[in-house]
Amino acid sequence: MRFLDLVKRRRSVRRYAPAAVSRAAIDRCLEAARLAPSACNAQPWSFVVVDQPGRAAEIARSVFGGVYSMNRFAGDAPVLIAAVTGRSTPAARLGGLFRNTRYPLIDIGIACEHLALQAAEEGLGTCWIGWFDERALKRALGLPRRARVDILIALGYPADEPPEGGAKRRPLEEIRRYLQTPRAEEGR
Repeated sequence: MRFLDLVKRRRSVRRYAPAAVSRAAIDRCLEAARLAPSACNAQPWSFVVVDQPGRAAEIARSVFGGVYSMNRFAGDAPVLIAAVTGRSTPAARLGGLFRNTRYPLIDIGIACEHLALQAAEEGLGTCWIGWFDERALKRALGLPRRARVDILIALGYPADEPPEGGAKRRPLEEIRRYLQTPRAEEGR
């Protein structure tokens, strides 16, 4: 498959078929995440996989209540993957201070998109979720209080065919600008 075709096929899925996802397929998705680049090769991630039947629904009830209820659909996914953000390297932390940038968050985003793209290759659907009760999730997963879970991914086989044309995206002409100024040495 051509890469752009894969990218076009990847979409956020909010309705899942009840079919189980094999651990081999999950592991291929996690392998893609493991291979992601990161600032100073820090690889500041680990993943907790919830794939026991009924367990995702149980966790969803505790982490998607109240203001988080818009994401209750995740309880219908056969698999939830919590992306745990770890510490970065001293060099990446120092660079982050100078740039006022949280490189581990960028790194884990890259890793999770690798995971989502491999899932699409497997015929699976994913939905990134950043709006959940983190304390309740850490309790449910047995993670320490100091752990940081920035992303939760619902994973499973889509219940529906994707809509024709996919999600509306801004046109390339609207987001792209080529630098058209002369080079510094040309002005001398």
